[in-house]
Amino acid sequence: MSGTLGNVYNNVASALNLHAEAMSELQEQAATGSRINRVSDDPSTSYRVLSLNSQGRSLENYLDNTIEASGTLELSMSIVQSMISEITGKKVSISQVISGTYGTSGRTRLADEINETLEHLISLANTRHLGQYLYSGNSTTTSPYVVTRVAGEITNVTYQGSSENRTIEVASGVKSSAFYVGDTLFRSDSRSDPTFLGDTGAVAGSGTSNIKGEVWLTVTHNGTNYELSIDGGTTKTTVPLAGDVSNMAVVDASGESILYVDASAISSTGMDLVRVSGTYDVFNSLVSIRDMLRNADGFSESRMTELQNKAIETLEEVRSHLVNQSVSMGSRIGFLENIKDTLENMNFNTENEATLLQQADITQIAIDLARREVLYQMSLSVAGRLMSMSLLDFI
Repeated sequence: MSGTLGNVYNNVASALNLHAEAMSELQEQAATGSRINRVSDDPSTSYRVLSLNSQGRSLENYLDNTIEASGTLELSMSIVQSMISEITGKKVSISQVISGTYGTSGRTRLADEINETLEHLISLANTRHLGQYLYSGNSTTTSPYVVTRVAGEITNVTYQGSSENRTIEVASGVKSSAFYVGDTLFRSDSRSDPTFLGDTGAVAGSGTSNIKGEVWLTVTHNGTNYELSIDGGTTKTTVPLAGDVSNMAVVDASGESILYVDASAISSTGMDLVRVSGTYDVFNSLVSIRDMLRNADGFSESRMTELQNKAIETLEEVRSHLVNQSVSMGSRIGFLENIKDTLENMNFNTENEATLLQQADITQIAIDLARREVLYQMSLSVAGRLMSMSLLDFI
């Protein structure tokens, strides 16, 4: 008898415990709104949810990168467009000088305006965004441009940033440039042969010169030989009286800039403007045009008109290059916007799937909980009846 009552007690206790555990789990699901509150609730689904959550975090990181890259590019493009506007305005002003709208004093005022524009564009080129330089390529902590000044005015602008763009991963296996190489962005790169503007008789040699933009070739005579210089006379190359002079290397004081000159037909001293189309940069072009407009060398009006026309060509080359770069930036921004939309859709689908797997069905929980409570009460009732049995129940 005792054994039978013991078995009854154990079975009843076990049933009540199972019902209590089931109700506790259902109550927890109702309180949290989640069907899975710990891995043991559903190991297979839990693993899938954890995987989806990890994927969602990765997508959010890519989204942050995409938004940051897009914002950086939009700022960069606005700066480039501002430069285009400035350069276009200076083209118009030089055209007005050539047409005679302004006299000599107007030319001097324009030179001062160009000097102010130069200062402004340098400050734009050295813009920082979120503590990083926009146009220093991969070296975002280094100021891209340094200037050399004489008497307070910029005489030379040098790029010191990286030669590689800094890329940002915006999706799995997809990278996009957000920080540009300034020397590529602000300088055209379609080198042509040097052309000489002047009356000395010097022409381009057969060697490959590495000068960029414009330099002045100064031809002097020491009483015996002609001498050539591309740094204002600081360094001179003597033209021998005999031998082949059709490809003379004229270097500057640093030894880095080389211009190959055919000196065979040189017949007079003077200054020739040597232009290398396809290599102009925004800043040194403005330096050259500013100095030309001041006419410190006393060129004739006809020579000045020629130089001013060439200045317009220079500004147009620079402007066209910046326009192309701006279009490229716009295309990249559009690409990033498409990536962003795709990532947002993927992230939404990932979150939605994880939610559907994890979310509790409150209606079903209420039904199951009510059923469990009924079973629990029935178990208590049955247990009470069984545990109240006496010998009279067996007579």
